[in-house]
Amino acid sequence: MTEAYIYDALRTPRGKGRKDGSLHEVTALRLSAQTLNAVKERNNLDGHAVEDVIWGNVTQVMEQGGCLARSAVLASDLDERIPGLAINRFCASGMEAVNLAANQVKGGAGEAYIAGGVEMMGRVAMGSDGAAIAADPSIAMDSYFVPQGISADIIATEYGFSRDDADHLAMVSQQRAKAAWDAGRFDKSVITVKDVNGLAILDHDEYMRPQTDMQSLGGLNPAFQAMGEVMPGFDKVALMKYPHLERINHIHHAGNSSGIVDGSAAVLIGNKEFGEKWGLKPRARIRATAKIGTDPTIMLTGPVPVTEKILKDHGMDISDIDLFEVNEAFASVVLRFMQAFNVDHDKVNVNGGSIAMGHPLGATGAIIIGTLLDELERADKEVGLATLCIASGMGAATIIERV
Repeated sequence: MTEAYIYDALRTPRGKGRKDGSLHEVTALRLSAQTLNAVKERNNLDGHAVEDVIWGNVTQVMEQGGCLARSAVLASDLDERIPGLAINRFCASGMEAVNLAANQVKGGAGEAYIAGGVEMMGRVAMGSDGAAIAADPSIAMDSYFVPQGISADIIATEYGFSRDDADHLAMVSQQRAKAAWDAGRFDKSVITVKDVNGLAILDHDEYMRPQTDMQSLGGLNPAFQAMGEVMPGFDKVALMKYPHLERINHIHHAGNSSGIVDGSAAVLIGNKEFGEKWGLKPRARIRATAKIGTDPTIMLTGPVPVTEKILKDHGMDISDIDLFEVNEAFASVVLRFMQAFNVDHDKVNVNGGSIAMGHPLGATGAIIIGTLLDELERADKEVGLATLCIASGMGAATIIERV
């Protein structure tokens, strides 16, 4: 089978996902087009250079609706003969775009793809597209649906993570993100977002709170306790599913959960012939991909079984992995991953994560693959694994290896 290589990986800075965020006036279409243009310009691509653009975005309504991928191609400087595919696997949409592109290349369906995603959470609110699993009683009741924040608190309760455990991980994420920015570790990958006049709008992740400490985090109230205990009483639903638990310990809040932000990311994937044709040197090969379904109530444990699956399917062991990127949707997700595999935090999210820098849903999967690749190169390591938890109970993973 043909090898699939990563030739480039880039992202925009992540802007605060609200009206005073620096990217608020930029649509998903325009941010996607700028990201695609950066791939084209950085790699001197021309004409029908890639087979397709596979683009993840989660809330596919209004200005993020339709086939945003195709609209982004037409709004960019890419050749109009390049089509576009918009996909949605919730938080793993950007990763699934990369994995799908890689497997298309491996299967011989084209020499190269641009894959990634976008989410403008300050313009198109999370959940505004509706969801059958949340809104339709015929499935919500049978699946014991609870919101993701409750699921994160169930993980903490089931696996014994305290509020201090979660807050400490969040504080470290902030410290690592600041250190990474100060050291220029993102310089290779982060592009500057510009307005219609070519003036810079944002060149850094603006959600970060580097002054965060345990005391400031300790002053925040649990974000999901009211919806769990009062109305509509999701804790009762959870305890029906997990009767061995006496109560749900609500430890998550805005400071130890991922930030709502705007952002986009792209990865250029191709075979050996593509690189030779365009004079590009591969940075890594995509060694393995995987996805899995999990319990839809606790919902966010997917990184553990999907990592078990990808390692088993490809004859690998956890000790074969040098670095990990585990999306910080909530602190308990990462804590559970490290607990399950006995992985030291020094190997996980070494440059911070979504708690510090934010989680633009459709883009994050591609972001963490790029971050992982940059860090493998910087630290002179060989093999890395990126994984995300996914709404409704799923997990996705990608293993990359430097070449």
